[in-house]
Amino acid sequence: MEDSIGVPRQFTGRLLDAAVRYAEERHWDVLPGTWLEIDASGAPRCSCGSAGCTALGAHPARPDWTARGSGSAPAVRRMWQKQPEASVLLPTGRTFDVVDVSEDAGCLALARMERMNLPLGPVLGTPGRRLRFLVLPGAGSKIPELLRGFGWLPESLDLAVLGEGGWVVAPPTRTVPGGCAQWARRPTPANRWLPDAEELLSPLAYACGREAATARAR
Repeated sequence: MEDSIGVPRQFTGRLLDAAVRYAEERHWDVLPGTWLEIDASGAPRCSCGSAGCTALGAHPARPDWTARGSGSAPAVRRMWQKQPEASVLLPTGRTFDVVDVSEDAGCLALARMERMNLPLGPVLGTPGRRLRFLVLPGAGSKIPELLRGFGWLPESLDLAVLGEGGWVVAPPTRTVPGGCAQWARRPTPANRWLPDAEELLSPLAYACGREAATARAR
């Protein structure tokens, strides 16, 4: 992940262009979020104004956010023209869910998926060293039972699902600590059709299980 010193700077033109592109090319709902500001001491703070904010510049700006996302490119353009520094958020549980794992486990799983020629959708990387695999909606309800079928206890693995009521921070949004959301695998015409979580779960579970075993052995 990209690091920087001090307060990350949002490239506002890129934010608008990316938000419009997600709506126009992928038909994803897009939501403007909070943004980073600088306080009197020069430290970063969130535009939400909360001193205890744990997601600086990277969460929905309003409590009614679930009704505000749009997949209309003109509507998305108007939203960012009103607030060009807003972070780009993609609500989950609508056109996609997200399977979230550590960066190390995700990279191992990606390598196995590519060797197995598995269908892959876009994959997000976060400054917090997580990889997020975009899959068809409905993953949360089926993954725990599927993991048990593979012989894994869901609670033993560092693997989570973001579905209805959640969101992910999309590139090129910058967050604190310094860094920005990035695509580990970019959205392209070739990955327009998302895989079902079941298709990717075996290599993901294997990678997370290996990571858990290594942690226990330390």
